[in-house]
Amino acid sequence: MWSRILLYDTRFRSHRGISVLRKRINLAILLVVVSVTLLIACGGGDGTLTIYAGRSSNLVESLIDSFAERTGIDVKVKFAGGTAIVSTIVEEGDNTPADVVFMSEPGSLGFLASRGFLAPLPEDLLLKVAPRFRDGRGYWVGTSGRARTVVYNVAKVDPETDLPGSIVGFTDPMWMGRIGWAPRNTPFQAFVTAFRIMRGEHAARAWLKGVQANEPMEYPSNTTTVAAVASGEVDVGFVNHYYVERFLQEEGPDFGARNYFIRDGDPGALILVAGVGTLAGSENKKAAALFIEHLLSKEAQQYVAEQTREYPLAAGVPAPDGLPPLASLEPPELDLGVLADFEATLSMLREEGLLQ
Repeated sequence: MWSRILLYDTRFRSHRGISVLRKRINLAILLVVVSVTLLIACGGGDGTLTIYAGRSSNLVESLIDSFAERTGIDVKVKFAGGTAIVSTIVEEGDNTPADVVFMSEPGSLGFLASRGFLAPLPEDLLLKVAPRFRDGRGYWVGTSGRARTVVYNVAKVDPETDLPGSIVGFTDPMWMGRIGWAPRNTPFQAFVTAFRIMRGEHAARAWLKGVQANEPMEYPSNTTTVAAVASGEVDVGFVNHYYVERFLQEEGPDFGARNYFIRDGDPGALILVAGVGTLAGSENKKAAALFIEHLLSKEAQQYVAEQTREYPLAAGVPAPDGLPPLASLEPPELDLGVLADFEATLSMLREEGLLQ
């Protein structure tokens, strides 16, 4: 008998981009296709695996449930924001009960690795993903790709003539009162970290000041930013690509917003990854490795493409229908491990009045 125990939960259950029925149907398919393999690998499924997840539960709950049911391993999950997960592990130190950390962006994984909280992953798991989407030292591996985009209102913006080729272009006064952003959102902060590292502290601060001079509307999340753009409350916003995709899944082609992909290695063309690592002090590293293998399996990567609309990174699974292929994007040449330096970004955002 398997179980999944929720330790605490800061999630929003009613994400507009994923229907619960569709998720359950896909889960049933996953269970039928690959259950035998993992049941054999686990030897009948003894033990408990504790996962700290800095991801929205409505995106990954089905994947975690399917792993628990197919292996017989009891899975305990703690859902929270990325910053809260990192703070909890640091506070718990060697006494943390976590075996696995499953995060929405690489900065927090890099931070934990740099502080000695993560263990090196088996090479066979690392090799399932291209080098640019995993830690160069082997402490974490990406599970899905998330491109930074500009979401625009299709009735008010012509992407061919109106949108700049660089994220820096949004400091132009022509964007006064037309921008939405979510500076308290972890992926936005990861983007600012990348900007700092690529262009320097002065340039990153100048960009923040320039956008603020255009009086942007602040939203609590990517979802609310996209909704505001679609409704015409603002004309553009800075988000991860899949939020628009989920609205399109739910509402169809008449939805009033689309993604614009910046290119040419610009900071605004950053590709973030959701990723996973194993805690150094875990006594359940075999089960942890099985969970990571599960996330990188063909079936799980297909689920990522079809349901969460993120980019698969393993198993040769293609990009979701309607999205440009991952290989066609032009992100900056950046070691994602350097995004671990997010503390300086948080200080900068506080100094600019964007965080408390």
